[in-house]
Amino acid sequence: MTATYWYKNAIFYEVYIRAFADGNGDGHGDFIGLTQRLDYFHELGVDCLWLLPMYPSPLKDDGYDIADYYNIHPDYGTLEDLKVFLREAHARGLRVIADLVVNHTSDQHPWFQAARADRNSPYRDYYVWSDTDQKYQGTRIIFLDTERSNWTWDEQAGQYYWHRFYAHQPDLNYDNPAVQEEMLNVMRFWLDLGLDGFRVDAVPYLFEREGTNCENLPETHAYLKRMRRFVEEHYPDAILLAEANQWPHDLRPYFGDGDEFHLAFHFPLMPRLYLALARREAAPIVNILAQTPPIPENCQWCTFLRNHDELTLEMVTEEEREFLWNYYAPHPRMRLNLGIRRRLAPLLDGDTRKIALLHSLLFSLPGSPVLYYGDEIGMGDNIWLPDRNGVRTPMQWDASPGAGFSSAPPERFYAPLIQEGEFDYRRVNLAAQKADPNSLWHTLRHMIAIRKAHPALGAGDYRLLYLDRLPAFLGVLRQDGQETLLALHNLSEHSLEFDLPLPGLSGRQWVGLLGAGESRQVEGGSLRVCLGPYQYCWLKLM
Repeated sequence: MTATYWYKNAIFYEVYIRAFADGNGDGHGDFIGLTQRLDYFHELGVDCLWLLPMYPSPLKDDGYDIADYYNIHPDYGTLEDLKVFLREAHARGLRVIADLVVNHTSDQHPWFQAARADRNSPYRDYYVWSDTDQKYQGTRIIFLDTERSNWTWDEQAGQYYWHRFYAHQPDLNYDNPAVQEEMLNVMRFWLDLGLDGFRVDAVPYLFEREGTNCENLPETHAYLKRMRRFVEEHYPDAILLAEANQWPHDLRPYFGDGDEFHLAFHFPLMPRLYLALARREAAPIVNILAQTPPIPENCQWCTFLRNHDELTLEMVTEEEREFLWNYYAPHPRMRLNLGIRRRLAPLLDGDTRKIALLHSLLFSLPGSPVLYYGDEIGMGDNIWLPDRNGVRTPMQWDASPGAGFSSAPPERFYAPLIQEGEFDYRRVNLAAQKADPNSLWHTLRHMIAIRKAHPALGAGDYRLLYLDRLPAFLGVLRQDGQETLLALHNLSEHSLEFDLPLPGLSGRQWVGLLGAGESRQVEGGSLRVCLGPYQYCWLKLM
């Protein structure tokens, strides 16, 4: 594996800047606070930080509604603060990528304000306008709970404008060469400042064509390849990570021939990890990976359990969606759009066995894992906050009045702390977890260290091992030229004891790397496996 493939065995960590650490005492996280906490990431063992939007914005969509691509939101600090943060992160061996929202801007962006005010403005053609709202009728509405159409009438402009997301987020017009060039200029600006790449938001929707669903169009892929060429030519060690919530066969083209995205989120896998755990059977995981096509050697999937959005259930059947809603989100407030607005720990009732088991799957299945801030300590959520805000509450560092997040009075915090129930910040916080050698934090930190020490878990080939007579069992065999590793999982509350056939691997000894399960070589090349309820075990072939 060459140095330019660093991302294939990396652990990513998603940071909501506003929620992580407040350095100036105003109740909002910022780059000063984030810089002060950099040693934490090094201690945890992650390799690359992914920053949620940091740009000036009216914050109607928590920063994904960008009003200025070339600056920092004042709540987060200044460009100089960012430069210091990047310098200190790189000094610790950490890479940093940031969200790049390419599909749309805020309606408060000066480009849109100029466009709506004057049909002759050069910025008019930065957006998609129409005298009718009947164009592109084959296009689905993504936010069905809030938007009735992808078109919104603008009284000042005297026309409808196109938007795939909220009405306050007009889509950019990529048929305009000036827009294409502008987005490359945005990339150049931030990469020159020291970013190591971008998580590129909402990439399937850049172009519109009559008679199509306006997703995954050839024109979109052509422009994304241009973005990749630009990065390869000027910033060869930087990466592009695609956010494309699509089925596997539609996701595959975003890698191109190794000349489009370096990485893409495997959205369809994520809900099936929860489905497998709820149904106590490996089949959902096995089936979706069987539908996942091979990708170029220089590419990688990104896998995750949770993130800053709702747990999306778009990529499951209607029957599976109803099952998952009923199982994991029985209260209506727990549901949002086509998903679930809950954090990882509450989804699993705070059961650290299940949380660790899902991380074992995450770290042993194909892909580079992405952790969401606070999930490593089992943080809770607040379903009574609006929209997705309930999974974006302040990081819980300790049991002090401000949870170690800020010196401001808690009533000035951008969002309230979790202050009741089993996820009360005075019970669930980093200091308490560090003091307990058996805590979730120590478990995941050790798991990260083991994974990073064995590159086969990141870039090696894989084979799934499963038995029809034991539906709750799933094994993941990972191999590269240097080593062979085996991760064993019990997805049920019952103990499992059985012989696992391993043809071609007989006569050699397996050594335990991680987990509490037991195993030993038996006659005929099989492995005697003993796994307790929700237990996992990682082994290395000697």
